[in-house]
Amino acid sequence: MTVTKYSANGNDFVMFVAQQKEDRSLLAKKLCHRQNGVGADGLVVVLPHAEYDFEWEFYNSDGSRANMCGNASRAVAHFAHEKGILSGDRAEFLTGAGVIRATINGVYIVSDMTPPDIIREDIDEYGHRWWLIDSGVPHLVSLRDNIDEFDIAQARILREKYNCNVNISTIKDGAMFVRTYERGVEDETLACGTGMVACFIRNHKEGNISDQLKVHPKSQDELYVSYADGIYRFGGKVTKTFIAETLI
Repeated sequence: MTVTKYSANGNDFVMFVAQQKEDRSLLAKKLCHRQNGVGADGLVVVLPHAEYDFEWEFYNSDGSRANMCGNASRAVAHFAHEKGILSGDRAEFLTGAGVIRATINGVYIVSDMTPPDIIREDIDEYGHRWWLIDSGVPHLVSLRDNIDEFDIAQARILREKYNCNVNISTIKDGAMFVRTYERGVEDETLACGTGMVACFIRNHKEGNISDQLKVHPKSQDELYVSYADGIYRFGGKVTKTFIAETLI
């Protein structure tokens, strides 16, 4: 089987095209394994769709399914463009969270995110106020003065208690910095698109930022999140790292 490896600002994915849906949970665990497989945070399977350019199956590295992944949405748009699946520089594809529209400009991809759901604004844990926001998948968001320290043990407890991803965020020098513990990877990742968007949403709702902001995840790469005409948009570069034949 031929697979393509992508990195979206440190959030990495294995991708391939298939013709039919099936349970690929075990395959995802094997392909995403860092030592015995290709190694990735997630698996994206591109499938044909009658109405949209394509549909995806998304799996976390532990084999669990996820409705949405912001970084993967940008990477898969580039992948589909290179595969000739798209008719132009716009992609419209179906995810578990709904239809995603993306614009491809070379390796710079902008995804229109699905409408968010602010589930709770009143969660108090470990001396901090958290919001629970579904930006495609659920995220806890806490705003901090700095995020140099991220207590992973606490993040794991919160992930289990609320069954969601866990983010801490700060605003510094006109940019937003975010660290994310990802459900399904079960550790901190270098970047999480829906996590960055969730942090932007809370900061934007509280009046801390303007309608567009530069964002840096743990990888320190530069991305942008914006809000216009009722749509949150998430943009940044993606990297196709390699194409390989796997015997898994």
